[in-house]
Amino acid sequence: MSLNTDLMAEAIARHGAVVRVVVAETAGSTPREVGAAMLVRADGQTGTIGGGALEHEALATARTMLAGALPDRLDRLALGPARGQCCGGAVVLLSERWDGARLSALDGPVLARPLPGSAGPEMPLAVRRILSRARSEGVIPAPGIIRGWMVEPLCPPLRQIWVWGAGHVGRAIIAVLAPLPGLALSWIDTDRARFPEDIPAGVKIHATPALGTLVAGAPQDAEHLVLTFSHALDLELCHLLLGHGFGRLGLIGSATKQARFRSRLAVLGHGAGAIDRVECPIGAPELGKHPQAIAVGVAAAILGTKAAGSADHKASASTGGQ
Repeated sequence: MSLNTDLMAEAIARHGAVVRVVVAETAGSTPREVGAAMLVRADGQTGTIGGGALEHEALATARTMLAGALPDRLDRLALGPARGQCCGGAVVLLSERWDGARLSALDGPVLARPLPGSAGPEMPLAVRRILSRARSEGVIPAPGIIRGWMVEPLCPPLRQIWVWGAGHVGRAIIAVLAPLPGLALSWIDTDRARFPEDIPAGVKIHATPALGTLVAGAPQDAEHLVLTFSHALDLELCHLLLGHGFGRLGLIGSATKQARFRSRLAVLGHGAGAIDRVECPIGAPELGKHPQAIAVGVAAAILGTKAAGSADHKASASTGGQ
């Protein structure tokens, strides 16, 4: 899991300084993994470190930091009866206050900093090696504490998800996908009025009457979900995306729509092999046709498969021992 600088920049632009709380270390059974984080502002939060008493306590601490501009802190917390939790493990939480100046100072693919209250600022050799490998070889470390320093990757989200359509199903899909880590969501429709007023944090919206003109700007490995208000527009987008290239292409519809689109795409010059890559219907039909049911099926499919080309992504399984 990486530190999402885009999400942090958006939060700071909207709300001013925020406190980022990240799970820096775990032992035993815990609600979230190392690297799980939330951004805390005075009136809300984005993300979660697991909920319950642990998160409630961390939120209160973070808001105290915001109110008094208190320094960064490290808290070692047991998850037991004292907090009304039965996990039985323990977590180390790193809480840091971020503003625009701190964010703009970031450089390179990995963020490494000494833990609050650590003995000294000198960077350990193990951390220097991690940073060197990230810059020279593209080896991205897992987040964690190394010799009294917190190390986290700053790599961008690994998967680009483009959702074409802001109707009921599009809204449900965005609501389910937006909180998930590692996804960069682009949401597209013909008019800004078709979107809800409140757009989830981190979601980029694009509104233009000529949706097809946006296809050329899509990354070659982007994963597309086509679910506009118009079958003709759906067909145009599938046609353009088949010519442009993509990681995955899902189309909302039925078996009848799938058959008609196969025939029409063939007439437009696409071969059977290319047309076979259009997944229709999307989601899990056995869950039903309710927008939220479709969204759950779509999310499960995304979580259950790797991004196109992800096998080539270099990442170390652990930061330890480097």
